[in-house]
Amino acid sequence: MQVKKTRFHPRGYCSQSQLAKENKKFVYSMLKKGGRAKEFEDAIQWLNDAGLIYKVERVKSLSMPLNFYEDFGVFKLFLSDLGLLGALSEVKAKNILIDNNIFSEYKGAFTEQFVAQQLISNKEHPYYYSKDNSTLELDFVIQKDKVYPIEVKAGDNVRSKSLKTVVDANEEMQGWRFSMNGYIDQGWFVNIPLYLVEEFVKSKDEDD
Repeated sequence: MQVKKTRFHPRGYCSQSQLAKENKKFVYSMLKKGGRAKEFEDAIQWLNDAGLIYKVERVKSLSMPLNFYEDFGVFKLFLSDLGLLGALSEVKAKNILIDNNIFSEYKGAFTEQFVAQQLISNKEHPYYYSKDNSTLELDFVIQKDKVYPIEVKAGDNVRSKSLKTVVDANEEMQGWRFSMNGYIDQGWFVNIPLYLVEEFVKSKDEDD
């Protein structure tokens, strides 16, 4: 008897194309036309429980405690490891590392994946924030002694419009931007080089 071999991976449920699009929330209809949560939520939960993906829920408010404002129906998915994303993307590493505009959108996805891993490895519980009926969105939000809004930038354009809008409306906040630029502290926000993400987040624990 011939046994049919099957190849399982999370490609179908954590599509890299969903990470690369401008509106990064997970959309069931991109898996299947007319797709609904009830068709896929068990599979997504299985992948999450197996440690293959991370689920980052949206929060509706930037107030403490953040878990009071979780919107469980809206979330982003990340793979558990950057290498998995690279393998599923079938893109050579050199094409991601060099200055190549063809992969500019995917560079953003890879950078956001990297930052998510760094936050989670530091035992943070990252959320993301978006405003209803608005284009305002923050890549991540974490809670320590206070709420810290975070934006992630992969390219040379590091303007943080959403971050500035949020901090201007909440003067007690300090925004964080993780990017390829060097360390910059302007008071209302801090730019942290990507290679220092984990160390910077740890240092904030020591300051508390």
